[in-house]
Amino acid sequence: MDRFLSLLLCSALCSAAPQITPDGNALAPSGTLDGVPLRQIPAKPAVAEIVAAAMPPDGWTVTCGSSQAGNACSNAIDGNEDTFWLTDSTASLPQSIVIDMKATRIVGRITIQPRQDGAANGNIGQHQVFLSQDGTNWGNAVAVGTYLDDKRLKTTIFTPGSARYVRITSLSEAGNRAPAMSISEVNVYDAPEGSGLPPPPATAGAWALTVDMPLVPVSAAIEWASGRLLVWSSFAWNAFGGGGAQGHQTVTAIYDPVAQLVSERTITNTDHDMFCEDLKKPRGYQSQATLSDGRIFTIGASWSGGSSTDNPKDGEVYDTATNAWTALPGCPVDPMLTSDPEDVSLGYIYRGDNHGWLFGWKNGSVFQAGPAVAMNWYATSGTGSQSPAGNRAADKDSMSGNAIMYDAVAGKILTVGGSPNYVNSYSTANAHIITISDPDTAPEVTAINPMAFPRAFHNSLVLPDGKVFITGGQHYAVGFTDQTPQLIPEMWDPATQAFTQMAPISIPRNYHSTGLLLPDATVYNGGGGLCGDSCATNHPDAQIYSPPYLFNADGSLAARPAIDFLSAGEVAVGGRLSVTTSGPAVTAFSLIRLGSTTHTVNTDQRRIALTPESGDYGSFTVTVPADPGVALPGYWYLFALTEGGVPSVAKFVKVVA
Repeated sequence: MDRFLSLLLCSALCSAAPQITPDGNALAPSGTLDGVPLRQIPAKPAVAEIVAAAMPPDGWTVTCGSSQAGNACSNAIDGNEDTFWLTDSTASLPQSIVIDMKATRIVGRITIQPRQDGAANGNIGQHQVFLSQDGTNWGNAVAVGTYLDDKRLKTTIFTPGSARYVRITSLSEAGNRAPAMSISEVNVYDAPEGSGLPPPPATAGAWALTVDMPLVPVSAAIEWASGRLLVWSSFAWNAFGGGGAQGHQTVTAIYDPVAQLVSERTITNTDHDMFCEDLKKPRGYQSQATLSDGRIFTIGASWSGGSSTDNPKDGEVYDTATNAWTALPGCPVDPMLTSDPEDVSLGYIYRGDNHGWLFGWKNGSVFQAGPAVAMNWYATSGTGSQSPAGNRAADKDSMSGNAIMYDAVAGKILTVGGSPNYVNSYSTANAHIITISDPDTAPEVTAINPMAFPRAFHNSLVLPDGKVFITGGQHYAVGFTDQTPQLIPEMWDPATQAFTQMAPISIPRNYHSTGLLLPDATVYNGGGGLCGDSCATNHPDAQIYSPPYLFNADGSLAARPAIDFLSAGEVAVGGRLSVTTSGPAVTAFSLIRLGSTTHTVNTDQRRIALTPESGDYGSFTVTVPADPGVALPGYWYLFALTEGGVPSVAKFVKVVA
C-alpha cells in the first residue's frame, strides 16, 4: 500500500488545480495550463496534415485475412477516409492486414484511421505490429498494446526498422461488439530524418518494443503480486483536474510484460481521480517517502489546496495500522523551498515546495536531497523536527531533476539534472554524489563530471548491476511541449563515475513522462502530455528498453541465470534467504525496491548489493541488512547476476521491519 500512497498528488478539493476538459477547452481563467501559457502549448495538427507526411502508397498492395462484400481490403490504402476495410462477418479474431510497400524502407511509424461512417464495429483494440523483409519471417512485434475505442487517428511510433512488409494484427475489438477488424486508412511513415537504424545493442542497449496505451501514463507502479505494470492518467485518458462528477473516477490500464497485452479500466469507487486525495492539509505535487517503521511521510505541495504562504505545507505522517494522518508541525516546509520566480511574480508559493527528493532513512528520519540546493534532515517522532544539512555543493535549484539511491548500504545518492525554475528555464547537466550516514549529520557531497545532455522532466532508474539509466527530459523546461527533447539516454557507471550515451528513444518523454524498472530487468519509459484533446503532445504509449547487459557482443540475447527456488517470499530485516539458481554461474545478488513514479519523482526505488554465501553449485544464502532505514519495509525485486552483470528475471520479496 505504501507504494501507491507515494503517488497521491493533491487534496480532494483540487482548489487551485487548473482544469482542462478532454476536448481541450481550458477552464483556467488565467489562460494557463499548470502554469504554462496556453499559447506555448502546440495545437494538434489536422488529420490531413499528419497523413500528408506519410509515404505515398503508389503501387503498394495489401492482403487481408478476410473481407466483407463491399468493404474490400484495398480500401485501407485507397486514400479515401469514407471507405473502409471490414472483415467478413463469419471471421473470428485475430485478423491481420499485410502491407507490401514493394521496396525496402526504414520505417518508424504507422497511423490507422478507424472507420468514419458513424459505426464503430471493428475498431481495433488489442493489437500487434510487425515488420518483415520478405513477408514470411516476422520476428518479434515492434509494437503491441490497446487503442482507444473511438474514431480518432491512431498513431504508433517505434524504433526504426528496415522492412518491405508491415503487418497489423488485431487481437480484440475495442468495444467487444463483435470479432471484427476494420480500417479506413492505414499509412506508413519513413523514420525521422537523421534517425537511421539503431546502434549495436551490446554497447547501447535497444528499445525493442512500443506499447500503445488507451491513456497518457502520467503515473505508474508495479503490482508485486503479478509483476504487471499499473498506469493511470486522471479522470480522462488525456486530461486532468476534473471537477464535479468527473473528479470521482480514474482512467487506468495494466500492461502485462509477459503476455504483452494491455487492458483498460475506469475506476469509479475511489471518490477521487488520483490527482486528488485527503490529507491533514490539502496538497498537490508533494512527494512522500516510506519510513523505517513503515509509516509514510509527506511535505510541501502548493500546486493545489492553497499555498504554503498562507497555510504552510509542513510535514505529516500516515500510519498504515491506524489509517490516519498526523501533523508534524516540527517539520517545516520553508527550509526546502526553491527560489522560483513564478512564486515571486504570483506573490505566493506555488512551485517552490513541489516534488521533494525524499529518502526514508535510519530511526524514522527523512533526508531531503533537493530539488532546492538547500538540503535538510527531518525527524518524525513526536511532533517532528528539522535540521539543516547544508547545500548540494555549488549546484542550483534543480526542479524536476532526479535523485536515485543506487547504493543504500553505503548511503549513496546520485542526483542528475533539473531546472532552476519549474518552467521557462534551461535545465542543467549537473551531477552529484551525496553520501549520507547518521541522521542530522552533514552529508558528503561530491560534484562529478556532468551528463552529456542537460535535462528536466527526465526519469532515472537504478538497474540490477548498480548502474543508473537516465532517459528522456528536455533542455528548456516547458510543460506540455515536445520542444528541445533529449532523445539520447545515458548510462551512469558508479565504478567509473562516467556517463555513456545509449540507443536513442523514438518518442519525446518530457513533462508527465514516467519510467520504471520491470521485473525482467528491462526499463519502461512512457507518457508525456495530458493536455486535452486539442494539444499535439499527448503520448499514450511507452517504449521498453533492454540494457546492454541483456546482449552478447554480437547482438544476440545473452543467456540469463534463473532463480529456481527462494526459501521465503517475506523476510525480516537482518534475515537470511536461501536461493537456488540455474543457468550461467551466479556471483552476486541485488535487491531493488519496487518503484512508483509520477512527475519525475520515484522515492521508492533504491538498491542493495548482496554478497552471497555459496553452498553447493547453484545454492546460495543472502542476508538482508539489519537496519530498516536501509532495507525499507515493502516489496523488493531480488535479482541474481553473473560475473558479467547479466541479471535473472526478478523474484519478489517482502521486507518487514
